[in-house]
Amino acid sequence: MARIYNFNAGPSPMPLPVLEKAQSELLELAGAGMSVMEMSHRSKEFQSIIDEAELGIRRLLGVPEDYAVLFLQGGASLQFAMIPMNLRRPGKSADYVDTGSWANKAIKEAQIGGGATNVIWSGKGNNYSSIPKPEELKFSPEAEYVHICTNETIGGIRWTQFPKTPAPLIADMSSEILSRTIDVRRFGLIYAGAQKNLGPSGIAVVVIRKDLAERASDNVPIFLRYSTHIAEGSLYNTPNTWGIYIIKLICNWMESQGGLQAVQKLGEEKASLLYDTIDSSDFWRSPVEKESRSIMNVVWRLPGEDLEEQFVSQAKKAGFVGLKGHRSVGGIRASIYNAVPLESVEALVSFMKDFEKKNG
Repeated sequence: MARIYNFNAGPSPMPLPVLEKAQSELLELAGAGMSVMEMSHRSKEFQSIIDEAELGIRRLLGVPEDYAVLFLQGGASLQFAMIPMNLRRPGKSADYVDTGSWANKAIKEAQIGGGATNVIWSGKGNNYSSIPKPEELKFSPEAEYVHICTNETIGGIRWTQFPKTPAPLIADMSSEILSRTIDVRRFGLIYAGAQKNLGPSGIAVVVIRKDLAERASDNVPIFLRYSTHIAEGSLYNTPNTWGIYIIKLICNWMESQGGLQAVQKLGEEKASLLYDTIDSSDFWRSPVEKESRSIMNVVWRLPGEDLEEQFVSQAKKAGFVGLKGHRSVGGIRASIYNAVPLESVEALVSFMKDFEKKNG
């Protein structure tokens, strides 16, 4: 079997040891006589799996006891709607910071269904090339919460420092969760689609301060209330059992690597290798301000679109996939999530230098 160099933005690479473990347990899980995909989600065997997955998230992120960890369906996109439905009470408003495509999608959902949506800063004027400075954020005194996307997968920017907010801070961390140490108490709610750093597609992880879940009115559908899923331990309906099982394995793998600090250090090393290469000549150009550069999604441009097409085409022949920039912005993008090995980034840098020699 030949594994390619996978830089897909999501679904993205998973740790090889996790895939091998899942393969070995695919037909029969730990003497259960059946696969995790076949067992009841109400069984003691699966309860053990979901408990271990939750504990893994809690240990790695340092989640306090007054926060719930939920495994929900609908990905991060459903959270765009659930958050205002649950946390913005009737007649109240919420603040949103527009840093790119994913923040903008959250804003559009919040603008539906009543309640004011205050866009207190937008990076549209500078082509979403940076994160706002603290003094640029003018919070609304009546806002129920402040929403940010901590890392924009498409634009390749991230919040290096999180803002201090008068209302609970809500964060879409889909493309960077479990990539750096954070203080969970700085946030009222954190959410993430699993398909980048956490596991397979089809599941979202939500970390929410329990008292905030009580804001939802009786007009919110029962299934769409955070309080429903907290009370039922993420088992109100049949969950994505396979996805939760993989999340458990990935948490175990991360702890075997030395935990979040070790994973963060390696992630920063991988990003530095790429950014140093990009900054080494005028052949490559980063459209992102240095202070706002993402560690997970590195984007760059070449002197012309023809060269960019050649680069992607030749890279694919050499075994590199996922390097074409998002269709909305073009260019090149390498997503270097936790499971992307250092060797893959080293190989990409070597390919880039060779490509520059031949075409620069």
